[in-house]
Amino acid sequence: MADLIDRVNVEMENISAVLEELKKVKDKPHKSVVELAGMGTFLHNIYTGIENILKQVLSDKSISIPTSDSWHSDLLILATDKGIITETTKKRLAKYLAFRHFFIHAYGFLLDEEELKLLVDNVFDAYSSFKTEIDALIVK
Repeated sequence: MADLIDRVNVEMENISAVLEELKKVKDKPHKSVVELAGMGTFLHNIYTGIENILKQVLSDKSISIPTSDSWHSDLLILATDKGIITETTKKRLAKYLAFRHFFIHAYGFLLDEEELKLLVDNVFDAYSSFKTEIDALIVK
């Protein structure tokens, strides 16, 4: 369990660092395309970190990680089914999974500032809920 806690803590520290960087730019008016792309990258980083944590927790519980073409969404479903995260948190995170898919397959200049702002504004609460559930599960 100590090894799991250490690995989860590293991911959470990285996510926290990204959240701090997002705070610096999120309320700046009239962001450039480069700033929007950077914010998109940060959202992608946060979601990737969350997925990494879920994979580590599942693995620690000897639960196989999904490997299908839809493994990203299967991972959220499995984590919910196994009681790692709640249905409410799954629904919050699903928005970032959808963004991740768009971000990976789109061009940065296609990011919509208003849609990005909604995701950025809500990511702090979404991550807080996720972190609370993971912390309770692995009892640091």
